[in-house]
Amino acid sequence: MVNFNSAELNAWMVALLWPATRLLAVISVTPIFGHASVPVRVKVGLGLLLAMAIAPGLPPLPEVAPFSGDGIMILLQQMLIGLCIGLSMRLVFAAVEMAGELMALTMGLSFAAFFDPLSRSHASPVSQMFSWLALMVFVSSNLHLALLAAVADSFHALPISALPMGTGLFRMVAATGGKVFAIGLQLALPVIAALLVTNLALGILTKAAPQLNLFGIGFPITLAAGFLMIGLVLPYLTQPLLRAMEDALAGLAQMVR
Repeated sequence: MVNFNSAELNAWMVALLWPATRLLAVISVTPIFGHASVPVRVKVGLGLLLAMAIAPGLPPLPEVAPFSGDGIMILLQQMLIGLCIGLSMRLVFAAVEMAGELMALTMGLSFAAFFDPLSRSHASPVSQMFSWLALMVFVSSNLHLALLAAVADSFHALPISALPMGTGLFRMVAATGGKVFAIGLQLALPVIAALLVTNLALGILTKAAPQLNLFGIGFPITLAAGFLMIGLVLPYLTQPLLRAMEDALAGLAQMVR
């Protein structure tokens, strides 16, 4: 008959519980793994599978009961670390969606916003198109695998411990969040500049010929110019998107190493 004591059961439990908590927190907010179309069972199964894969190579875990006060604090700490790591990449996609919203607003398509059940928010068609484009670049470049590798490395740089963690990870997330507006404006700048010239031309035309109905001809021209510029710059957006994602991963890798 095989007997187990409480210390052995606690050791086996924390060997899977605490790593899985950090991994599930990352999966819940990252762009591809945390998408609303992915079933919850798949997310939980993936988190547990990754936890079992990396558990043998983890540094020694603290000898703390999982449901004690210190154990709950460690659990919350792992959840917070995972959320910070996932948000560092999610903010890049927020910048891409912001660029699409700026383009739609300048084109006059802000009224065409609809409720997206997957992201659970209102978004314009242009923003949704750019979001899917960023997702395809993210997957085709194998950056989702690089993100998982960075999460695995984080267990060595930020080991599971009862000690309080530093503020470096929070500074990294704050710095990435500060770049959201800069990245979004850079991506939307060609379309915004072209529409600014279009609006100036329409203003001059209206001044020269007051009998023209600006509201009748302005919207179709602005809309056509916006779609034309999006079609022209779309083939060149892959490199800026890839560079922004690689910069976010490089900052994350530098932090965890």
